[in-house]
Amino acid sequence: MRLNPGALVRRWVHLVLGGALLMPFFLLASAALPLLVDGADPLRRPLWQLPALGCALPLAALAALAFPLLRPLEVAAVRSLCGVPAERLAEGPAGSRDARRRTALWFVAHLLAGGIVGGMTLAAPPAAVLLLLTPLTADPPGLSSLGWPRAVHGPAAPLAGLALLALVLGTAWGAGALLARWAPALLGPSPAERLAAAERRAAELAARNRLARELHDAVGHALSAVTLQAGAARRVLDADPEFARQALAAIEDTTRAAVAELDTVLGLLREERDGEDGAPAAPAPTLDDLDALVDRTRAAGVPVTLETAGHRTGLPPVVSREAYRIVQEGLSNALRHAGPVPVRVHICWNEGELALTIENPTAAAGEAPGPRPRPGGGRGLRGIAERARLLGGHASATAEHGVWRLTARLPVAPAGTGTGSP
Repeated sequence: MRLNPGALVRRWVHLVLGGALLMPFFLLASAALPLLVDGADPLRRPLWQLPALGCALPLAALAALAFPLLRPLEVAAVRSLCGVPAERLAEGPAGSRDARRRTALWFVAHLLAGGIVGGMTLAAPPAAVLLLLTPLTADPPGLSSLGWPRAVHGPAAPLAGLALLALVLGTAWGAGALLARWAPALLGPSPAERLAAAERRAAELAARNRLARELHDAVGHALSAVTLQAGAARRVLDADPEFARQALAAIEDTTRAAVAELDTVLGLLREERDGEDGAPAAPAPTLDDLDALVDRTRAAGVPVTLETAGHRTGLPPVVSREAYRIVQEGLSNALRHAGPVPVRVHICWNEGELALTIENPTAAAGEAPGPRPRPGGGRGLRGIAERARLLGGHASATAEHGVWRLTARLPVAPAGTGTGSP
């Protein structure tokens, strides 16, 4: 494995930090051990330091179990000093019992490795310097007191000093690499946290898809109608100024309605229930607003026939909203792909089901049959299918014998019983 000096330094800093965190627990154990065992004095007798370390590590584990906020602190240190990618580490405090146990195990491993490397960092470099200075002096100050063999005092002393420094670096590198490998397993998200994160991402994606559908249907319909109206006004501007004025008035009404719907969609994006002026945000259009939609489409030069059957009573608001959008997109498709052709809209409220049917010829008189090509198209039918599927229904579109037919069937549950917002 290639040795990166920068990564080695950062991991060494991480280990020294662990050694510093070990000191309060070590001192607490050193103070408590003489009270429990006669003659135990870890601060004066080195032989008792290992038992004190053995008592300090359980205290550190208890601290990690008691403080869930320890995990985000350790995660931040691992991410910045050990080079572990953030996506492999957990976010937030350790909430579950399993997450706390794994955090405690990590904390103990960090403190133990840090204590070893920290102790070597404090003791080995001075001794290595004395060994390196051996050829310059007969007996460097303090070298004899180390109790090393006389052979180390001779010509082999500089090599021993270099070996001692290499031992410190090798231990720091090995301990740092081991901790970096263990970090995702001990500080990574638990299965429950992964599931919760996946659910959050799915909810965010669903919200984005919903906003995309709303923008596509609301703004797309208005732009299609305005394009058709503007083209008609341009063609008859000189020959029939009155018709051109009516087309411009229709464009004004269509764009005003589009701005209102766009404000509604942006309100969903901001997740605000009230506007900036404190007034309630405009509600999303429903089937009760269908007559206005049909009138705007007719003003664009498209003869629309609206047929209804059944009763609207008990129709859940979410079904009414989605049905309005499906009809709106169906009219938009007729405007974009077929032009000013007659369109028939049939809405039937059956027992437990709302059936929508939109039919139109595939092209205006004198034009070749088939939809007009449009760059970037194809999202409208997909959005209709998604709307129907989210409500537990289905939608389909077919072209037979020169007639384009869009059908959608939406299950209708009583208002407030089981039909949620998509």
